[in-house]
Amino acid sequence: MTAIEPSWQILGATVRGIDLAKPLSDADFATILEGLGRHGVLRLPGQKLEAVQLRDFSRRFGQIQATLTGRHHEPGMPEVGYLSNIIENGEPIGITDAGQDWHTDMSYNETAAYEDLAPELKARLANATATHDFNKFWENMRRRPGSLRGPLTAEQRRRRPPSVHPLFLTHPITGRSVLYCNPGYAIRINELDEAESDRVLEALFAHQLQPKYQFTHRWTEGDVLMWDHIGTLHNAVADYRPDEHRLMKRCQVMADRIFEPAFVREALSAASPAGAPSR
Repeated sequence: MTAIEPSWQILGATVRGIDLAKPLSDADFATILEGLGRHGVLRLPGQKLEAVQLRDFSRRFGQIQATLTGRHHEPGMPEVGYLSNIIENGEPIGITDAGQDWHTDMSYNETAAYEDLAPELKARLANATATHDFNKFWENMRRRPGSLRGPLTAEQRRRRPPSVHPLFLTHPITGRSVLYCNPGYAIRINELDEAESDRVLEALFAHQLQPKYQFTHRWTEGDVLMWDHIGTLHNAVADYRPDEHRLMKRCQVMADRIFEPAFVREALSAASPAGAPSR
């Protein structure tokens, strides 16, 4: 039987009883989707997946964003990217420094961070929007010692242009408000002048990065880890040496379906009492 075991921390749960190498039933998909909204981070341990199975599972949630550079992915399958420090023929087979700063790609608990904001700040920023720019994150990574990244090309900037989002989003699964403004991408609160925007952003970044909102996952071989890019931030900790080989296969799912109420409503309606997640 499918079951969700909460971590009893600010985020996180383990999903038991699902083999992602097999076709996923609608009821199990509903359990995972509801659990992702509720817990923010889900671990499915002991999985043995081929890249095509990881891709097909990820596609249930939305369109997959291919790698920006056109490199470091499963052969013939750009939807499945490689994160790795393994060197072959003098080149790393994957992105060596992926995610090593706080960001959403598209973990800290941003629901709890929103709820703890001062009421007057919530009221002041209730209708505010923030500009997010992938180039900010990219340039921060380039400045790190040993970075192999070059600057984004004009074509890459075109494919990852700045975007504008509400500062406070309504989560499409839970209906709760989240603080959607992360240190990796956010560059401006558009309704404030530049100096005030910088001051408020720094305060929001410091607020959301408090340890009380943090969950740490410790990897085990065979883990499939999912996290909600709307309600969490994440940061990859490079706590391994170059000779300690790391290989992860990653799919980045876009939010093209999750903000469609009909998709969420239909998906969650498939949950059965027997397959419902534990709370």
